[in-house]
Formats: sequence, structure tokens, C-alpha cells
Amino acid sequence: MNGRKRAGILAGGSWLIDHVKIIDQYPALDGVCYIEGKQTTANGGSPYNLLVDLSLLKASFPLEAVGLVGNDSDGEFIIEDLKKRAVDVSQMYQTDEAPTSFTDVFSEKASGRRTFFHQKGTNALVDESHFNFTQSEAKIFHLGYLLLLDRLDLIGEGGLTGSARLLKRAGEAGFLTSVDVVSEDSSRVPEVVLPTLPYVDFLVINEFEAGRITGISTHSEGGPGWEGIEKAAEELFESGVRQWVVIHFPEGALAKNREGEVIRSGSLNIPESFNVGSSGAGDAFAAGVLYGIHEEMPMVKCLEIAVCSAATCLSHPTTSFGLKSLPECLELIERFGFREVH
Repeated sequence: MNGRKRAGILAGGSWLIDHVKIIDQYPALDGVCYIEGKQTTANGGSPYNLLVDLSLLKASFPLEAVGLVGNDSDGEFIIEDLKKRAVDVSQMYQTDEAPTSFTDVFSEKASGRRTFFHQKGTNALVDESHFNFTQSEAKIFHLGYLLLLDRLDLIGEGGLTGSARLLKRAGEAGFLTSVDVVSEDSSRVPEVVLPTLPYVDFLVINEFEAGRITGISTHSEGGPGWEGIEKAAEELFESGVRQWVVIHFPEGALAKNREGEVIRSGSLNIPESFNVGSSGAGDAFAAGVLYGIHEEMPMVKCLEIAVCSAATCLSHPTTSFGLKSLPECLELIERFGFREVH
């Protein structure tokens, strides 16, 4: 890179469209529910959500996209939307082999809880050949979601998945690396995720995912199991994570580094009326963490940004439309304050 300082975030992996519908209640099997208002079409998938969130936070550094979408209207929507947000799309490819991945999201009005019906589409076809790390001068490469990328999740020679080899290449090319995983409840979670961890600088996941990867309980009666969450973070370091493990959950977040420093933060004490949908909140949290890391802020500040980004995301049923500029997100601290950390 001719000795120039790297800047920006390159994000790749699962690209999809979310078709979000607000329903009155979840029906029993063979039952009926009612969709309220209009369906919303919005960004979905880890890299798409992350880049849109960073754009809405008004990040001043370059944003770049890498991945595969279909040669269809959803694929065109993604590419044109990224262009409007000044995201570099030179590594976004289109194919006729499969449709652009999409998810039908049904969000219950009263609780904000969601159910997802997912079409894998092009996310099942993306592989290592779609990523060219010599084409980017970004500082951080973010890959997500592990467990939703069929070809990259395959375990190959030496026990490495395609994602592990990809992250290894990124590190060798000079990138810091970041990973997110999907909340899958299956026995394959450790075998897909663990091979990637020696090539990951920043692992940002939720408490359920941390528990599934490590086998450690991250819950306790009446709230989050802080001790279990910290123990899971330590186990993830023993499995190879290089710099920071950040685990988030509705009540707050815990960050731990390889030197053993632990930082805890409560989430914002928002009222129920503020939360109209949790879709995308985890990605908004990750965007806040990576924003701070890119700008070389201390982790306590990174968590503050992440918690505020996630809270702001809750104000809208889509994945990102609730996000605002960083100063506007941080204003929520004065408005609501933090939950106590026990």
C-alpha cells in the first residue's frame, strides 16, 4: 500500500434484503394473524447493516463492500443503495445462478419479538474467490455472518473453513479482522466458528452465540450471567481471538482483551414504548464498536457508542432506519441513562 496509513472498513459476507412486516400477534400453526400498515423493504445481513449504520452515524472514513448478490431487482436495490451512501461497490458481484438472499421478518407489535423466514440465495454461493484484499486499503475487514455462508462455512484441508482461510489472508494483507456470527442453535456452531478465531482480532457477538460456541452458560436466574459471560470471553481467547472479545445482550455488554482487562457497561434504560423492534440492534452495536476501534478510542468509549447505536436502532422496526448521527445517538445517555451493572 505504498506505506500509506490504512483507513476505512471493508465489510463482506451475507448480503440480503429484509422484508419487514408488523403483525398483531404470532398465530398458532394453521392460525391467522394480521399485518399492520405497509411492508418495509430494508437492508439485511451483517455487512449491509454494518455499512448502512456507519453511514447513518456519519463515519468520516471510507466504507467498502464485498460480496455476491443476484442479477435481480433486490441485487440492484442493494448496489444502488450502497452507492447512494458513498460505499465503494467495486467488489460487489452479481450472478444469475441464484436470487439475492432475502428474509421475511415478522415483528410482533406488542413485544417487538421477531420470526425470520430466510432464502439463502446467493449467500450460499459466495466463496473465497470473491474477495480481493489487494484491491482495498481499508483498516478493518469485517466478515459476517458465519454459519450463513455455505461455501465459506465448509471445513477443508487442515481443519480450516473457507472463512478461516479468508481471515488469514486478510491479516496477511495488513487488515485488522472482525467477525460476527448468526444465532444458530445447533451442534455445528463450534466446528464452524472455532477454526476462524486464531485469525480474528475483534469478535463481537451476543451472549447466546458465546454460549453456543463455548458451551458455557451465559445466563443466570433473573438476568445475564456476568460471570459466565466473562468465562466465555476467556474461553474464546483460549481458542485464539487476538485482541478483544465483546459480548452484548439486552441488559448490557462485556468487553475483555487478551491482557485480561474487563470492561462492563449497562444498556440504556429506555422505556418499553421506545422499543418498537429489535431487528438489526446487534449489528448496530457492532457498528458502534468498530467505529470506536477504527478511530482508536478506548474500549470504554467504544462500548458507549455501541450501546447508544443499538438503543437508537430499537426506535424503528427495520434494521437501520432508526439510526442517527453519532452525536444524536449519544444524546440518549442524558435522556435515559445506563442500567446498573451488577
